[in-house]
Amino acid sequence: MFNTAKENKELTHPKYRPDIDGLRAIAVLSVVGFHAFGVMGGFTGVDIFFVISGFLISTIIFENLEKKTFSFNEFYQRRIRRIFPSLLLVLVFCLVFGWFVLYPDEYGQLGKHVASGAGFISNLVLWSESGYFDVVAEKKPLLHLWSLGIEEQFYFFWPIFGWLLWKFRAHFLWMAIVIASISFGLNVWLVGADSIATFYSPLTRFWELLAGGCIAYIGLFNKELLTPVKRNANLFSIIGLVMVIVGVSLLTKDMAFPGWRAALPVIGTSLLIVSGPDSWVSRKVLSIRVLVWFGLISFPLYLWHWPLLTFVRILSDYSRVLIIASVITSVLFAWLSYRFIERPIRYGKNQTAKTVVLLVMMVLVAVCGFITYKATGFEFRIDDGQQGRLSKKYRNQVEWPETYNHTEACMAKYGGDQYCLIDDISKPPTAALIGDSHANHFYPGLQRYIQEKGGNLILLGTL
Repeated sequence: MFNTAKENKELTHPKYRPDIDGLRAIAVLSVVGFHAFGVMGGFTGVDIFFVISGFLISTIIFENLEKKTFSFNEFYQRRIRRIFPSLLLVLVFCLVFGWFVLYPDEYGQLGKHVASGAGFISNLVLWSESGYFDVVAEKKPLLHLWSLGIEEQFYFFWPIFGWLLWKFRAHFLWMAIVIASISFGLNVWLVGADSIATFYSPLTRFWELLAGGCIAYIGLFNKELLTPVKRNANLFSIIGLVMVIVGVSLLTKDMAFPGWRAALPVIGTSLLIVSGPDSWVSRKVLSIRVLVWFGLISFPLYLWHWPLLTFVRILSDYSRVLIIASVITSVLFAWLSYRFIERPIRYGKNQTAKTVVLLVMMVLVAVCGFITYKATGFEFRIDDGQQGRLSKKYRNQVEWPETYNHTEACMAKYGGDQYCLIDDISKPPTAALIGDSHANHFYPGLQRYIQEKGGNLILLGTL
């Protein structure tokens, strides 16, 4: 490891701001709301997270570079102790639970995603598979790790870049602004041509983290630039909160994203941060105790909620009761992870030993995931009896969005041998697809085509 300080010097950290945890809470609750209840632009919570992460990490780096106490070794050790504990728990849970409930091909894919999640390249692997908003993507328990991949790739790049510029006394802020502008430009330029690449690529996402980085630098070394904001902190904090709320409330998954629309949550979050902890919004809204509590458990909550929702979606009819139960369970698991796993590992004695153990465990989990992938999900797990039981659970779920699962009502109204699927049961069908499993494979694509033409396709099929 590179070092710019003696090993016994620990990194200093910025003063705690409860309003930042309140912002984290808005971010994670928006994401959970989007995934569980379809909250319009809840996915922009990830963009809020990116800005917050860029701000906090950059503040740590810049403060310690200025004090000559920065250590790469200490920085990355802290990142490992912060991120690995809950992530390891979730990855192991998915591997164990998936062993009992997933078909071999699904379990094999899960193994690939476990390995990529452990290696922090989930965004690159998912990029090669499908889009974030695709129906098939809803059946991937570790889909949400794409954002963690981008963050960790930034954490690898940014400290090295910052240290080099600092060492050679380069114009740091201007260099960061130029890089952020190029990243934002690529994002706007490519989102229309290749939305999947733009969504997952670090090159088109780094500008969001760099926004936080630039705020941190200005706040430490060019405070005079923030004077207009500080003088009108209440106004700017209200504008920032409105922008964040508008992004969560009005943006939809059908819009090209990120693109220029991502500037809405990014600028809003930036304004809330630079307005400071004493602004009206920070004191009266973001520092509310319940929000701060959710902010403290935001990382494990983000990790837990999607796998639980996905497994419920795979194995059941995905009723509202089960959705609510999954969200409550994810909050409980997040608190338990934070209280009994994260905190004891992050703080206390034997920090280096803890770091080594976490690294070894993550490598082992990555190897297990890779072996699962190469073994195509261990087909020997599923005997004839298990196959039958799984088939019964999966019959109306495999690769079909929950909005199509009108089987019983559809059969009662229109007939069908073993099942009947229709996009909108309240409207009469304008076209029908009749056949066995071979015909069934054509339904999703035909349904989308006919729906775009204003029609309503019905499937009368056999398994």
